[in-house]
Amino acid sequence: MKRIEKKHPLAIRWFHWVNFPVLSIMIYSGILIYWAHDIYTIQIGQKVFFQFFPDGFYKALTIPFRLAQGMALHFFFMWIFFLNGLIYVIFTIVSGEWRHLLPNRHSFKEAWQVLLHDLYLSKKKLPEKKFNGAQQIAYTGIILMGVGSLLTGLVIYKPTQFGWLTKLLGGYEWARAQHFILTIGYVLFFCVHIMQVVRAGWNNFRAIVTGWEVVDEKEKEESILVDGVREIIKKDKDND
Repeated sequence: MKRIEKKHPLAIRWFHWVNFPVLSIMIYSGILIYWAHDIYTIQIGQKVFFQFFPDGFYKALTIPFRLAQGMALHFFFMWIFFLNGLIYVIFTIVSGEWRHLLPNRHSFKEAWQVLLHDLYLSKKKLPEKKFNGAQQIAYTGIILMGVGSLLTGLVIYKPTQFGWLTKLLGGYEWARAQHFILTIGYVLFFCVHIMQVVRAGWNNFRAIVTGWEVVDEKEKEESILVDGVREIIKKDKDND
């Protein structure tokens, strides 16, 4: 027997779907700005192994000579990104949703189990909960990254006016490097997140769109039974 079950409140879904396009525009406009002074490479001595980004990348996206447009987009959507993130944090605190999202002492162990499961190295069923350990770490981490982007962005924008913050972050050049690294982090998060959504299937995607998911009572009961048997076996082994 199948039934629908509430999973995500409207506010969480709103924050999620606002943040996705806004952060995408922030990354794109950041690339437009970075083009004007693209200094970062992976190199040893004078040997360059990789450059962020090669000329072909800029030409493919028609990026050259669009610095002003990039700055205008970046500063405008920065306010939406900031306000959306701030209201999201306040909502999770007031509503109690933080209890599902904040990592606990079991989260890192669960995250390792999730990694092994996703790499098909383990067949152990993942815990039945709203957010597993890997998701808790990832979603909390993305909030901290947002704070880091805001602070480093302020230093890049007004290094003199925010002199104390510039010094705290190690200077203008180091703050710019941190801002760039955080952007790479967002891109990696996007890629992993999308792959996880595809892997989780339609039911999981529907939950973040409508707020409801379909639960198979039979499968849930079997899962609880299997977990119970495993727990008994584990206790017996520990006693031996």
